Amino acid sequence: MIIIHTMNYPVLPRVVSHRLDAMLRVMPAVVVCGARQTGKTTLARAFGGRNTGDGPTSIPAASSGQYLSLDDFDVLDLARRDPDALVRGTRPVTLDEVQREPNLLGAVKREIDRDRRPGRFLMTGSANLLLMRRVSESLAGRAGYLTLWPMTRREQLGLGQPGIWEKLLEVPDSAWLDVVAAQAGRREDWRQLALRGGFPFPAVHLGTSTERAIWFDGYAQTYLERDLQALSSIAALPDFRRLMRAACLRLGSLVNQSDLGRDIGLPQPTAHRYLNLLETSYLLVRIPAYSVNRTKRLIKSPKLYWGDTGLAMHLSQEEEPRGAHLENLVLQDLLAWRDSRPSRVEVLHWRTTTNEEVDFVLEAEGALLPIEVKATRRPRLRDAAHLRTFRKEYGRAARAGLLLHDGDAPGWITPEVLGAPWWMVV
Repeated sequence: MIIIHTMNYPVLPRVVSHRLDAMLRVMPAVVVCGARQTGKTTLARAFGGRNTGDGPTSIPAASSGQYLSLDDFDVLDLARRDPDALVRGTRPVTLDEVQREPNLLGAVKREIDRDRRPGRFLMTGSANLLLMRRVSESLAGRAGYLTLWPMTRREQLGLGQPGIWEKLLEVPDSAWLDVVAAQAGRREDWRQLALRGGFPFPAVHLGTSTERAIWFDGYAQTYLERDLQALSSIAALPDFRRLMRAACLRLGSLVNQSDLGRDIGLPQPTAHRYLNLLETSYLLVRIPAYSVNRTKRLIKSPKLYWGDTGLAMHLSQEEEPRGAHLENLVLQDLLAWRDSRPSRVEVLHWRTTTNEEVDFVLEAEGALLPIEVKATRRPRLRDAAHLRTFRKEYGRAARAGLLLHDGDAPGWITPEVLGAPWWMVV
C-alpha cells in the first residue's frame, strides 16, 4: 500500500492507493478529482515520478517526476500562454489543480498522442472536470478518472480501508453475522465523527471544536471567494451561502429545487444552478433513486447529502448531529469504497409514493443489497419493515437486508434482516 504523509504529521494510507497505482500502469493519464483539502496533493506527490511498470513501454525507474501546481501563479501564467511547453518532455508530470486552466487538457492530449506510455500524467482537480462547461477536452481513451473523498473512519484510524462492504458482497448472506462479529475495534460515538468530518487536517490533526470551527470558517470563505468564482461568476454570495445552509438542513431529504429556492427567496433556475455548482465542487452529493419498478410507481427524485458531515454541521449551525448525519457518514464510506473498486457499484436509494423507503441500495454483482440506517441502540422489528418490503418487492434479485444501528452487538432481527452496529461495518 502506498503511504501518504504530510509534513510533521503521521503517515496516513488512503483507500484509493491501490486503484490509482493500477490505473497509472495502464493509462497515459489519470485525473484525481475531489473537494479541496481531501488530500489530493499529498496523494499526487506520493505517486509522482514513480516507475509505472516493468514492460518496454513503461517510464524508466530512473525518471524523476515533475510536480507543477496551478495554484502557483507563474505555472498558471505559463499554462495559459504556452501550455504545450509546460507538458512537453519525457518525464512523468504531476499537474495539481488542473481545473484552474481547463485548456491545458488540450496540450496534454497532444502530448499523449505523441507518446502514449502509461503513467505520463497524473492530474488533480478540485472540481469534476467532466461537469465543467469550460472543459471541452475529456481525454477520452487517454485518461482514467478517480475520486478522492474525505477520509473514511478507518482511514482516520490509520488503516487505509473503507468499511467491510466487499466482504459482505463476497460471502453468502448466511455468513454475514460471522463476518461482522469478527470485526475488531472499539465502539465510537458517531456524533463526534459527524462533527469532525473527514477532511484530513481538521479530522485528524485538530483536537477541539473551536479549532475545527476556525478551519471550517476559512474553508467556506476560500470556497466562496476563490474556488467558486473559478467555476462560475456568482455576484450574490450571500444568496449562495444561504442556499448552502438550507441544503445542509435538508440533508438526507429528497431534492425539491422549487421548495428549496422558495424557502430562501431564490427562483428555481438559480437554485438549480447553485446546487449543480456545489455538486461539481464535490461538496454536495445527490443519490439517485433505484428506478426498476415492478408493482409500484417509485419517486424518482434524488436524495441530498454532503461530501463531508463536518462542513455540513458547520454551515447549518446545528448544535447536535441528527440521524441523517449518521446516514451521511455511512454514505461517505460507501462512496470511498465504491470509487476504489475496479468494477462499478451503484449506490442508490429507494422510496415509494406510500413513503416506504430504504436509505441505500447497492446494485452490485447482479444483485441488490438494501441498507437501512437507524440512530438507535436497540433496533426493533418495525425498524426492519421497509427492508422486508423491499426484499418482497424484488424477490431473488435482493440479498438480505442490512440494518445499521448504534448498538453494541450484531444479530438477526428477522431471518432476512441482519442488525449490525454501524462501527463494526463502517
